[in-house]
Amino acid sequence: MKWKIEYSSLYLRKARKILKGDPKLKDIYTEFLNKLITNPLEPSLQTHPLSGSLKGKFACALTYKLRIVFEITDKTILLLNIGTHDEVY
Repeated sequence: MKWKIEYSSLYLRKARKILKGDPKLKDIYTEFLNKLITNPLEPSLQTHPLSGSLKGKFACALTYKLRIVFEITDKTILLLNIGTHDEVY
């Protein structure tokens, strides 16, 4: 099953800035999205549930430094935030 991906406005703003600042990330990001729409719990994504104020949401690793926070609904993944560990949590 392929999942549908939606983007929050915050996510889009931050993702554009991050990808513009490091053009090498484009291929990594494309591969990441392909894995995410195929299986958001893919072990290589390091997806894990969050707690505290972000309970009910998930995070995964785009790179060693960059994390993506998202929600999963019936057939949709809503990307909420992207940034370093300290920026997104």
